[in-house]
Amino acid sequence: MSFLKPLTRTNRSRWGTTLRTLATEASSPHPIRDCTRITPPYAKLVSNLEKVKRVLDHRPLTLSEKILYSHLTNPEDVKPVRGQTYLKLSPDRVAMQDASAQMAILQFMLAGMPTTAVPSSIHCDHLIVGHKGADQDLVNSIENNKEIFNFLQSAAEKYGMSFWKPGSGIIHQIVLENYAAPGLLMLGTDSHTPNAGGLGAIAIGVGGADAVDAMANIPWELKAPEVIGIKLTGKLNGWTSPKDVILHLAGKLTVRGGTGHIIEYFGPGIETLSCTGMGTICNMGAEVGATTSLFPFVNSMSSYLHATGRGPVAEAARQHAHFLRADEGAHYDKVIEVNLSDLEPHINGPFTPDLATPLSKFAEVVKKNGWKDEVKVGLIGSCTNSSYEDMDRVTSLAKQAVEKGIKSKAGFFITPGSEQIRATIERDGQTGVLEQVGGVVLANACGPCIGQWTRDDLDDKEENAILTSFNRNFKNRNDGNATTMNFLTSPELVTAMSLSGKLTFNPLTDPLVDASGQEFMLQPPYGDNLPQNGFIPGNLSYTPPDISHPNAAIQINVDPKSTRLQLLDPFGPGPQGEFEDLQVMLKVKGKCTTDHISAAGPWLKYKGHLENIAHNTLNGALNADNEKVNVVKNVFSGKDGAIHEVGREYQALGKPWIVVTDHNYGEGSAREHAALQMRYLGCPLILARSFARIHQTNLKKQGVLPLTFADPADWERMHGGDVIESTEGVADLVAGRPGKNDTPEGGEILLNVRRPDGERYVIKALHTMSKDQVDWFKKGSALNAARG
Repeated sequence: MSFLKPLTRTNRSRWGTTLRTLATEASSPHPIRDCTRITPPYAKLVSNLEKVKRVLDHRPLTLSEKILYSHLTNPEDVKPVRGQTYLKLSPDRVAMQDASAQMAILQFMLAGMPTTAVPSSIHCDHLIVGHKGADQDLVNSIENNKEIFNFLQSAAEKYGMSFWKPGSGIIHQIVLENYAAPGLLMLGTDSHTPNAGGLGAIAIGVGGADAVDAMANIPWELKAPEVIGIKLTGKLNGWTSPKDVILHLAGKLTVRGGTGHIIEYFGPGIETLSCTGMGTICNMGAEVGATTSLFPFVNSMSSYLHATGRGPVAEAARQHAHFLRADEGAHYDKVIEVNLSDLEPHINGPFTPDLATPLSKFAEVVKKNGWKDEVKVGLIGSCTNSSYEDMDRVTSLAKQAVEKGIKSKAGFFITPGSEQIRATIERDGQTGVLEQVGGVVLANACGPCIGQWTRDDLDDKEENAILTSFNRNFKNRNDGNATTMNFLTSPELVTAMSLSGKLTFNPLTDPLVDASGQEFMLQPPYGDNLPQNGFIPGNLSYTPPDISHPNAAIQINVDPKSTRLQLLDPFGPGPQGEFEDLQVMLKVKGKCTTDHISAAGPWLKYKGHLENIAHNTLNGALNADNEKVNVVKNVFSGKDGAIHEVGREYQALGKPWIVVTDHNYGEGSAREHAALQMRYLGCPLILARSFARIHQTNLKKQGVLPLTFADPADWERMHGGDVIESTEGVADLVAGRPGKNDTPEGGEILLNVRRPDGERYVIKALHTMSKDQVDWFKKGSALNAARG
């Protein structure tokens, strides 16, 4: 299958440059599209909501509640209670990126359906490595991943899914440009799916098994979230950008503060934000653990829909505007007010997205920590900040540098979010200006943001600082180097600080030096929210038709000898009674994200091969007992080994094992491999101080029982080498009998533990299993339960 078109040239632009571009088969702005399949069924949703409102005695509802409850499969039969009720929902759409789509498709194939029950799309964005620049990187990545791309395209054609080829763009930008709509309920197999909240959708990041539910017409289950209201007042000005709203909130809420909540924005300040700016804010809401984030329908959304050829969606939304905003008097579980006029630019990091520092204090932090005053590389783009507005504003800064005869002192990379953005900013000249200051344009893909980055500028393990407009900055994430410090900020600050080359540079107070040695101050960035001459689609060969029809004649072939793809065998059933003799193999200390549990980067090539990717299981986890990463003791042989090795050894001995973990276990990506791999290697239970939402659900989907300490301090008592001799409460759970101290949120499980020296103690743990989730656990996985 061919994925590329040749290069051609464009005319001069508003920025005064002439640039080459990939062949553009349509140079005029978007025509109005057939929006039948992308317009939410507003009349039906409003009707469903009226049924729920009657049950709730017509109390005022938040926008989050209105959209969720209108998608209930049984609106007459449930009285939702936030934080307690498990909702059975009917999503409107599914979107999958290429790394996670592999396992989702392999699971969907087991469902035996001829097509998907809801419109679904596959986006090739994660497997493209950033290195030399877009042209060569795309060719190399297609060649290196052709087995995967061909598999995904064949599956899309067979089941009637839309297939966005490599080079088309990043999933979340593509969704915003093509599929998102106010009032939509969408699932995406990526944690930053909430980006679509910038267009008023409830878009939730999930694992592949959740996506399969929606595609297989199985009601999707979600515990009714609580709602955090963010009241925005004032207006952004100067160097402050929409990114600073969520950087500031991440500092307030922390990486756990949004867990179990939807973040809903309201207040007069929302009318001052662009649609893509709101998308940026919603995108990074994933970093505080929120289920999703969203904004009510406002004029900028309508403008964006019209600009992207979806005027009919905008008009339908406008006719139902009352449905697409919170009711007057709606109650939020918590309210935070942010005055945009007073907000300061922020820089967050390193190594965690919630370590927020106002720009005015950042130089002091750099000096206090003894960090080298150097920006090694600046990177702008990613799914968080790759809109036309972002690129136009940074170009206004780069243009000033060009006029003063200077270039970026740091390496400088630009990732357009989509082929539409790439083509439009080349036509309008932004790309040329950014290249003139030393910028290298990478492919329309995730690239360095998710570890797909080949660096030539760094000695092994050299401590260095990079500034990015990305959303996540865990250790090792971007380049595999544990000493690379990734500081998250706006694309405007990335650009300014890259021009200076200094980590302490503050463009509000510090001058740059021009080619003649004279000091000058950068003027604040400016730019258009939308292109004055409209968007152009660029290379249409990347783009699927508006409607994709299934073709049962298509054969999906998986080579049994492949190292990249492996057909799945269903997991065996879960326990029918209490657990006995569970070996505590590992006690994890500190942050353990899905990057620690199942790393990305070079491991992405094994996302479709469970046996091979299981070799990276917990390879970033810190063992609390020996202070070593990815080293545990096999208590039966007395030898140390990597975690996956010891797990396989225990499995071969018929010894089930568990992991004891710290707070917010599974934070970060939606990757279900972090759950699949544990189950595959013989781990039936995880005991944590607390869980991240997506990962906890992914564990349940794969038949792993997630438990939390009733007293988080009990984490200190347990160690690797301990044995859970028996449990009390699991038998009641699987039998459907009431357990001890059951609540609407779950129940209690007792763990009877023996230390290696023979001492015994009891740990009280809690579960949050719903009736359906217990069935998944009994039958070995959610897919097993669905198949009967």
